[in-house]
Amino acid sequence: MTFESHDNLVKDKIIMIMAGLMVGLLVAAFDYSIIGTAMPKIINSLQGMEYYSWPFTSYMLTSTISIILFGKLSDIYGRKHVLLIGIITFVITSVMCGFSTNMFQLILFRGLQGIGGGILLSLPFIVVGEIFSPRERAKYMGILGSVFGLADVLGPILGGVITDNFGWRGVFFVNVPVGIAAVTLILYSLPNFKLPDVKKVIDYAGIITFILTLSSLVLGVALAGDLNTYSLMEVVGIFVFSGIMFILFVLIEKRAVDPVLPLELFKNPIFSVSSVESFLAAALMFSGVIYVPLFAQDVLGMSATNSGLMMIPMSLSLTLASILTGQIISWTGKYKMLAIFEFIITGVGVVLLASMNENTPYYLLLVYSTVLGIGSGMAYNIYNIAVQNAFTLREIGIVTASMRFFRNIGTIIFVPVFGYIMNFTMVSSTTSIISYNQSLVISIQNIFSTAMVLALVGLVVAFFLKEIPLDEDAATRS
Repeated sequence: MTFESHDNLVKDKIIMIMAGLMVGLLVAAFDYSIIGTAMPKIINSLQGMEYYSWPFTSYMLTSTISIILFGKLSDIYGRKHVLLIGIITFVITSVMCGFSTNMFQLILFRGLQGIGGGILLSLPFIVVGEIFSPRERAKYMGILGSVFGLADVLGPILGGVITDNFGWRGVFFVNVPVGIAAVTLILYSLPNFKLPDVKKVIDYAGIITFILTLSSLVLGVALAGDLNTYSLMEVVGIFVFSGIMFILFVLIEKRAVDPVLPLELFKNPIFSVSSVESFLAAALMFSGVIYVPLFAQDVLGMSATNSGLMMIPMSLSLTLASILTGQIISWTGKYKMLAIFEFIITGVGVVLLASMNENTPYYLLLVYSTVLGIGSGMAYNIYNIAVQNAFTLREIGIVTASMRFFRNIGTIIFVPVFGYIMNFTMVSSTTSIISYNQSLVISIQNIFSTAMVLALVGLVVAFFLKEIPLDEDAATRS
């Protein structure tokens, strides 16, 4: 596989290939925003309020695991085949979710759906990394990244319309026609790129310990939020088990012939720094995605509809920043200063959001969240491009998948952490003579204050990001 053959492909089929990749990515990106809108009615239909978060948790767990596993398997069996498997899996399991009759079934089917979702969240970025030269891929990475902003804007609206008019099951069934369109486009436009002379050895021991490590970590984080139901010893035991499995995973990977996650990647400073920055960027973005609407509704008294509309500027700024960042990297061939500015802008956004109180006018909330959206949008592309430029074509699949993996881990860890901060602050505030609104304001201020620390850490780490100027011709570094 050479870049020259890709260059011919770009000239003939680029529009259809990008359309197929974007539609495939859109299927998975929509899932996050559409399901959130439908969940209240799903709970009313299937019962089980105590399991409200588990459909999200099971999906996030399996999608995070599959990002790494199928990124590696696509090296062996080809990007096209694995991508098509991901779309078909996502569509079939979406139908299964739509026919769920109880919460246990929905949790199980959402876990299966996450397998397809993880493939769809990583493979399109790998394909773009292989088709284009480093300069060009920056531009097309920006276009791909904009899909997430589009999904964030349209998802809640579409989810509400479908749920109100066709019932909650419709939010799953809508994936069928979109998935068929993605399969058709990819089937007829995308050659099955795969690495030449790749070792067809599957690291089963690494896969098992990897799954056990991540599964127990996610379970421990989920249960730690409800210590009234689960004892502290149980939660600690799960974390200890996760730690033991992680140690075993590391030992196995050091000896594996073809490890599922090569530990040598972390010896590359660009990979290590980009992993940390992807982790932090995801946590910062979700601080706004979750708590700006809560502030708008419960502190400022806005309706759910209006708070949703309030998020549109943030989502649009995220989309435009993603596209523009890709264009700038494509023009200049450099990315380090953008990484620094990304955390400066994100930091300014969370500082402004931390300053809010019950007297903050609507328009300032809109401005503050938009600033955060700009910084978050920039982060979608920078680290994918940096690691793809630092490794050979043989390693591009695993390093690209790893960036998405660390973004997911940032979400898995910090979404519950932010929840703990809120709950702890609210409980502590009950001993003081202050209103519920004041207590909620303090809680949200504490969350964004924590985000300020994360942004500062991200800014400091960004200065350690080594920059290798992007070549206009070579596909990857040798």
